[in-house]
Amino acid sequence: MKRRVVLTGVGLVSALGLDTESTWSGLLQGKSGVGPITHFDANAFSSRIAAEVKDLNPLDYVDTKNARKMDSFILYAIVASDVAVKSACLSVTKENAERIGVYIGSGIGGFGTIETQHSNFLNKGPRKISPFFIPASISNLATGQVSIRLGTTGPNSATCTACSAGCHAIGDSFKIIERGAADVMIAGGAEAAITPMGVGGFASMRALSTRNDEPEKASRPFDRERDGFVIGEGAGIVVLEALEHARGRDAQILAEIVGYGMSGDAYHITAPPEDGSGAIRVMRATLEDAGVDPTQVDYINAHGTSTPPNDRIETKAIKAVFSDHAYKLAISSTKSMTGHLLGAAGGLEAGICAFVLHHQIIPPTINLENPDPDCDLDYVPGTARKAEIRYVMSSSFGFGGTNACILLKRYPDH
Repeated sequence: MKRRVVLTGVGLVSALGLDTESTWSGLLQGKSGVGPITHFDANAFSSRIAAEVKDLNPLDYVDTKNARKMDSFILYAIVASDVAVKSACLSVTKENAERIGVYIGSGIGGFGTIETQHSNFLNKGPRKISPFFIPASISNLATGQVSIRLGTTGPNSATCTACSAGCHAIGDSFKIIERGAADVMIAGGAEAAITPMGVGGFASMRALSTRNDEPEKASRPFDRERDGFVIGEGAGIVVLEALEHARGRDAQILAEIVGYGMSGDAYHITAPPEDGSGAIRVMRATLEDAGVDPTQVDYINAHGTSTPPNDRIETKAIKAVFSDHAYKLAISSTKSMTGHLLGAAGGLEAGICAFVLHHQIIPPTINLENPDPDCDLDYVPGTARKAEIRYVMSSSFGFGGTNACILLKRYPDH
């Protein structure tokens, strides 16, 4: 028998704040976290804006010795995991450590560390490469460091599936618990790609917004004047538990996770197929896994990147899956405020969806001022909205045609 899985903790680190409450309240206020890039001199770049994490002092969370061993994406994962575990009131002990796992995705990994160490090599030679270079930069060390910090000895893994990584990590963790291989999973995504090569690479693809004079208005999903995504950074980590485990320790339950789907486009290295077939398949697979009819879904936290083709194609896919019900759905893209966190996006947005269910309020899509005629659904423009919400879907689509989707349910059932 499949075990039911619930969500008991959320840790969010974003351009809106270093703790979950700051991010959540910023979203409800329709606040943009986008501004001029300060991490490096971006004057020569076509895109000079980003959604940066602000005012984070590593030494507030780790000692000097450990700080040298970590890229920023690892630090973001640690901060978000600490918040998530604390919010879940979860204690890791010798008795339960083998039944608690960590699964954190990252699309890019330690880009900043790679750039710094490559510069050291070019300018000073191989002897100046740090012995911590590899463990500071490889993608699974977010999972590794969190596991070491907490003392968990259960399942330990990581995803590196571009912008689907965080969602895949949570979906895979759901299945790990569902089949009985763990009782608790600490899962999500972390990213820190606001670096010269990170921004330069996406800019060279013409994927980034160049609305440099109005950074707070640059991320505008589903708007006719959207011109690309705004790169963001941070982490989103959730605590998933078997329902009986959560009940046994009298944990607060924020939501239940009931469905997970995966699909591949097999189409293009960066672009989705025009017919949205990969997105259609992953959403249908998620609904089928949950045993939920499309008409039961009330809200979708869209991938909604603010790139011209992606928003249009995602809208087309939603219409194909939900038919007439698509026009009754509330849909929003919180990337309009947080920027696009790449591999961390799915983790951040899963946490947001849990709060949507728990608080029964939907964050808006900001900057939706001139609707695209091809994007004609209800994107909750401008202002947060109270609503009766039972089922929430969150989708993530990544380069290489990798797609992930999860479905959350209000708990207890109303």
